[in-house]
Amino acid sequence: MASGLALQDEDRWPWLNALATQIDQWSQEGAVLACSALKESYREVLNKKALVSFIFLQASFDNIKDRLATRKYHFFRPELLQSQFDTLEVPKKALIINAQKNPQEIVKEIRNTLISKSEIGLIGLGVMGKSLARNFSKNGIKISLFNRHVPNLEEDIAVQFIAAHPELESSAGFDDIAAFVESLAFPRKIFFMVNAGQAVDAVIAALEPHLQEGDILMDGGNSHYKDTQNRFEALARKGMHFLGVGVSGGEKGALEGPSIMPGGSEKGYAQVGKYLEQIAAKDSKKNACCTRVGDGGSGHFVKMIHNGIEYAEMQLIAEIYDVMKTNLLLDNESIANIFKEWCKGDLDSYLLEISGNILTKKEDGTYILDNILDKAKQKGTGGWSTTAALQIGASLDTIAQSVMARIISGYKEERLAADKLYSLSRKHITDLSLESIKQAYRTARIINHGIGIEALRKASQEYGWELNLAEITRIWTNGCIIRSSLMETLEAVLTASNTSIFLEEAIQAQIQEGLDFLIGFTTKTMQAQTPTAVFSAATNYILAFTKGDSGANMIQAQRDYFGAHTYERKDIEGSFHTQWEK
Repeated sequence: MASGLALQDEDRWPWLNALATQIDQWSQEGAVLACSALKESYREVLNKKALVSFIFLQASFDNIKDRLATRKYHFFRPELLQSQFDTLEVPKKALIINAQKNPQEIVKEIRNTLISKSEIGLIGLGVMGKSLARNFSKNGIKISLFNRHVPNLEEDIAVQFIAAHPELESSAGFDDIAAFVESLAFPRKIFFMVNAGQAVDAVIAALEPHLQEGDILMDGGNSHYKDTQNRFEALARKGMHFLGVGVSGGEKGALEGPSIMPGGSEKGYAQVGKYLEQIAAKDSKKNACCTRVGDGGSGHFVKMIHNGIEYAEMQLIAEIYDVMKTNLLLDNESIANIFKEWCKGDLDSYLLEISGNILTKKEDGTYILDNILDKAKQKGTGGWSTTAALQIGASLDTIAQSVMARIISGYKEERLAADKLYSLSRKHITDLSLESIKQAYRTARIINHGIGIEALRKASQEYGWELNLAEITRIWTNGCIIRSSLMETLEAVLTASNTSIFLEEAIQAQIQEGLDFLIGFTTKTMQAQTPTAVFSAATNYILAFTKGDSGANMIQAQRDYFGAHTYERKDIEGSFHTQWEK
């Protein structure tokens, strides 16, 4: 250029690629880059690693020519200006600013258009949506809120919610989808908390006419991971980014800091990760309990397994409560005190803590727990995890059994009739110490968590997600429903090694130490005719997992006998078939 020669594409590509690398490095903190980026293809290079908002400072040929005439000691020669305008392709997707304004006016217009717009849009103001909205706002993130308009039923929900909470003062409320989207800075980052299934598709369909390439959608509900995979692929074909975001922590966690499990577009996460990490719980080292776990539907798969582990943990506590009440004849206060004492040690967990609180809560002088109908409901994630495990060939014993236990609890009328018909004694157990129950519980919990983690490992291999199991357990150490001291131990174990958790020396030692207690608890409760389904499942799993030679050779022989399915041998490689009846 200093010699009067215009740059060609081959001159620009190395420079553009170098800038793209820098933009990727700057993307988490943000940056302003001033360059010509004359062609759309140049902008695509700059935009390939991290999403960029383009601002086009537009001026006429004559105006730029006059400026060049007054500029001194610069390499660019005025006679090259025409080549620049010949190359220029006016961007279709950019904020266009009149460059003939003074710099202060230009900056003000950019700020008013981009920065004053909301950083995050949130759709769905149910319990979780409301808590997350307040969390975003308390962390200094400007948000727009949308809730559907239903005449005489749901009107001005978002506006009224904002008015009720001072921390939402800078937020904007909408029940018009077009205005809601228009209020967001580009690329639009929209987080929705709606029911899984058709509601998610309806939200996406309503948004799409108002979106453009580069926009980012985040589903924070409990969607099925295969639905999330399909939505991820469909939106990617349209140039948009989709994240299935697992959120755990309940209403309080969503408000104060949940555990967040995003999966999906890497490029999309580069733009929204800083916001999700801001609102997430923090681990013991003050790092956010949020990480992009993988591609496609991985985030919702991880959340599904989280919920499966949660199901089994809840059932373990329920079984202990039942045994203590039915077979040890302990009252609510005594059981609560035991749980609270256990929480002082390595059994400390959110679920055990709240169970102790539940046991002693009264209403009009009566324990509320004693008046709650024993029919356990579910939202579907536990059942989904069981089905998913079958599809990928993972053993999910404790989780599957916890789902079955909830289903059986739903047969309340039949159970009452059967109770009278069978008249089982539910015997008092005199030789079951509280310490042995504690040890059995500790061991069953380790097995249950290990089963869930191994399901994640299997799914990672099956779907090519490359899940970082140590990082997943790290973000589960705080904020989520299954946070516990055990989770911190598992994070340390998985950080040190990434083999099957049951083959790790530290885990093996703990299971061996407690195995006799687990077997004893399971045996004694069954003899006392009290069901302990998840304890039994944990016992059978570890006994099967640690048995080098099993009876499965009989199954293979049976299959070959009636179906000629063939079998493998211990002594010779290959597949074999026997004519068993000859």
